[in-house]
Amino acid sequence: MKIAIGADHRGYQAKEKIKAMLNGKGHKVLDCGTDTPNSSDYPDAAYPTCKAIIEDGYDVGILFCGSGIGMSISANKVRGIRAALCHDELTAEMSRRHNNANILCLPADLVGEELTRRIVDVWLKTEFAGGRHKRRVNKISEYEEKAMDRTPAPGSRKKKT
Repeated sequence: MKIAIGADHRGYQAKEKIKAMLNGKGHKVLDCGTDTPNSSDYPDAAYPTCKAIIEDGYDVGILFCGSGIGMSISANKVRGIRAALCHDELTAEMSRRHNNANILCLPADLVGEELTRRIVDVWLKTEFAGGRHKRRVNKISEYEEKAMDRTPAPGSRKKKT
């Protein structure tokens, strides 16, 4: 499987451990940063990870930050991305089985190393159930397209005087 992975400084150590685990299992892993524990901004890793999925043919992505919230918000701004913040094996399984999540967001400050490994394993092994869930995921995509049609072009908003 081709997996893009990224983190900010708070998720750097967890990313490095999971990257080693994934490489050890024979996955092709693209590291989208950060490459240091020095302070960094979560959108700077979220966007290249999303791009790897949307434009470069990577199957899925995994993002880490302190709470997982910043990465989840950032990733879900990209059309076609369904990022899920997971704290345990059940939420990881359901995010794939029912929501067809293509990015797993993990809270490096809140989940220990062993649980993180189990969450990643479950998430990668779980397949989308389709059926009634496909209809729901399609509705999300339709809403996303409608929202994009209504979004003003950058710089087109009138400034308040």
